[in-house]
Amino acid sequence: MPMRNSRERSQSAHAALAFLVLSPLLLTACSANRRPPTSGVGSSPVHRGIASWYGPRFHGRRTASGERYNMNDLTAAHRTLPFGTLVEVRNVRNGRSVVVRINDRGPYSKNRVIDLSFAAAREIGAVLPGTAPVELYLSSTGGAPPRFTVQVAAFSEEDRAQDLKRDLSRIYPEAVVRSDGTWNRVQVGAFEDRDQAETLRRELAALGMTSFVVAAH
Repeated sequence: MPMRNSRERSQSAHAALAFLVLSPLLLTACSANRRPPTSGVGSSPVHRGIASWYGPRFHGRRTASGERYNMNDLTAAHRTLPFGTLVEVRNVRNGRSVVVRINDRGPYSKNRVIDLSFAAAREIGAVLPGTAPVELYLSSTGGAPPRFTVQVAAFSEEDRAQDLKRDLSRIYPEAVVRSDGTWNRVQVGAFEDRDQAETLRRELAALGMTSFVVAAH
């Protein structure tokens, strides 16, 4: 992200605030689920424990990340991992594994380390037992370090996403629209340090815009 001195940033932020508050495009929108690419298991697990799963009862409800839970997508709930983190979950009983994207918080039962979606639990054979002993590995793409971005909104209509991106570009020229064929996500920045992404998220919050940090792809 280009660096500016604090006075220039403050002037830009205050100028943009009046404009953005009036804009009907500033919605808190959910991000869409999608199946992440499978990658190899890392050298050592970051967690070991019991995985559980949740399904029809929660289908369509809001997750802690703001998006709606879809039991048929490869997602999961974890207590601390950042939203958007890709995690490989390996069932130690049968060796089957699946890569999930963290989009919710939990599980809240003792001794459980992750709550899988129905689809993810099915992939590793955990649906009928209800739980499974697992190892969790941080998934990577070609060994690249994790990167983070700040997601402001997601629209099914590309025009709305492009309009918001143009508004944001007045003070954040690095704003982009990333589309997966279903959702058009408006995102700002690309950071190797999550704290830097959180700083931007708080800055956007000061402008009246709810956003959240996700893994950049």
